[in-house]
Amino acid sequence: MPGNRTHKVMEKLKDFGFRISDFGVWLLIMPQLMSSITLLKGWFAKTQTTAREKSVKISGYFFENLREKKSENKWSVETQTTADVMEKTPDKWSMEAQTSVNQIKSARNLPDGSQVCDFIRENLWEKFKNSAFSLQLSDLKFQISNFKFQIFYLVLPLCLSLFTYQAKAQSLDDYLIQAAQNNPGLKASYSRYMAFMERNGQVALPDPELRVGFFLRPMERFMGNQQADIQLMQMFPWFGMLSAQKEEANYMALAQYQLFLEEKNQLFFQIKSTWYELHRLNEEIRISEENLEYLKKYERLALIKYQAAAPTTGGAAPTPSNQTASTSGSSSAGASSMNSMGATTSQMPTSANSMSNGMGSSGTGSGMSDVLQIRIEMKELESNLSQLEANMEPLQIKFNQLLNRENREEILLSAALSPAILDNEKLEVLENIKASNPMLAMYDSEMAAYDQQARMAKLDGRPMLGAGVNYMPFKPRLEDGMMMGGDNMVMPMVTMTLPIYRKKTNAKIKEAEYLKEATSLTRQKTENLLTMEWANAFRDWEDAERKIRLYTEQVKLVDQTINLLLTAYSSSGRDFTEVLRAQQLLLDYQLKRVNAINQQYQSLAMLEMLASSDAQLQ
Repeated sequence: MPGNRTHKVMEKLKDFGFRISDFGVWLLIMPQLMSSITLLKGWFAKTQTTAREKSVKISGYFFENLREKKSENKWSVETQTTADVMEKTPDKWSMEAQTSVNQIKSARNLPDGSQVCDFIRENLWEKFKNSAFSLQLSDLKFQISNFKFQIFYLVLPLCLSLFTYQAKAQSLDDYLIQAAQNNPGLKASYSRYMAFMERNGQVALPDPELRVGFFLRPMERFMGNQQADIQLMQMFPWFGMLSAQKEEANYMALAQYQLFLEEKNQLFFQIKSTWYELHRLNEEIRISEENLEYLKKYERLALIKYQAAAPTTGGAAPTPSNQTASTSGSSSAGASSMNSMGATTSQMPTSANSMSNGMGSSGTGSGMSDVLQIRIEMKELESNLSQLEANMEPLQIKFNQLLNRENREEILLSAALSPAILDNEKLEVLENIKASNPMLAMYDSEMAAYDQQARMAKLDGRPMLGAGVNYMPFKPRLEDGMMMGGDNMVMPMVTMTLPIYRKKTNAKIKEAEYLKEATSLTRQKTENLLTMEWANAFRDWEDAERKIRLYTEQVKLVDQTINLLLTAYSSSGRDFTEVLRAQQLLLDYQLKRVNAINQQYQSLAMLEMLASSDAQLQ
């Protein structure tokens, strides 16, 4: 039944969000667990004799704060809260514990949970193993035996590993599940499907008819005075009518379910497309920032070259772009000094002096122009960076709206996208589209429903049968003296409709046939459109593959060119314009490669939508 199938599909859809099994979690925590067991064995081998003699009382403040807030994924908040609690009870803490608190507070912005686990083990548990971490609490009497301490020490890495696992960036599948559960448009489409499913329960026999008539004055009959006339009648449609109605309702519900799947595919495609666009912008921002850092290094290199040439040529040494120092005074002083030196030394030939001055002036001007060119490139790159960051906001709002979340809710992107691989053959994907696309399946269901409607129209031209009973109560007339006078009469009844007006029946049959023909033609049109979209998606995929290969090689070649140009510039001070041009070319190829990868994933998302595939085709 479509209803059962739908519920199974929805169950799968919901369970899809919980595919990270306990096995995956155990794989995540096993390294921490095994390292803890190793440390525990070594420690107990040394302290087994002294552990029985000492009982250590431990405050529950620290670990309770961790456990209560483990779902927040904010280690700094948990650590700060614990530190605040510790500071309020200084008399209950030893100097060793307070030192650990200060160290924790200074490191509360650790980047991930694995470093937090190492930090706790090194700074807190080392003191505990040396029996120096002794916390005297009057309100907490918890004597830790060797066995209890083993359990507690093994549970701690588990908790910290769970923090690390929950702090990871959410994957695209996680967001797809959130959208399937929260998107109002998808939920509305599913409600429409459930409404169509209820039509199956509406197929039933016509309601029985009950007729009751009372005589204001008793009707005198041969058997006595008739007081009332009561009739009960049940009509029965022709054989097969009810089954045809149920089949028609089932096919219409199945068509609505295919519409729901199409709505889901469209939603998932929008989410994937936006997700890949966010990755593209994020990667472009990273590449632009990286190139900006290279330009800053080039600026420093050009300044060093220029400043090295300035004392010999009498030119002014510029400052870096983030400094504002003036060098005009030093330049004039250098010029006067050179003039005085020239007065006390031997006279140089006039032609040699003019040649030297011309070369110095040319080198100084070239160095200054190099610095200015770099700063022009930096300003343009900073402007592009600002535009890229501004473009992120509407995409983030769109993504959150598709998930029915707050506009400003954080989106955790995964690692940068690498080039995808499509293992399916081109024609194989087309066959999958024709076999699995929900729009084609919807038209198939509609055509089957119209077949049932034509069958219903034919059966509607058959007579309807009715069976019932007529009950007539009598009151006896005593003066007649009849033996059976006054007995109530029960009369079985049979009725049948006479469908003699065939015109309306034939019109219903023709209507169903025309609707089926129209649906068949629409299906053919949709199949042609899907084939065109498949061809365009594969063209974009293949084009992206070629571009990725091309730009990957181009990036390598340009990178080698930049290294050679920088080496030449460091030795001769020439062709710095070529260095900038090559750096700009490198940035251009890197951005084009990112766009090609995005185009590849967009094409893959389109193919997945056409084939109605939740998982990737690769």
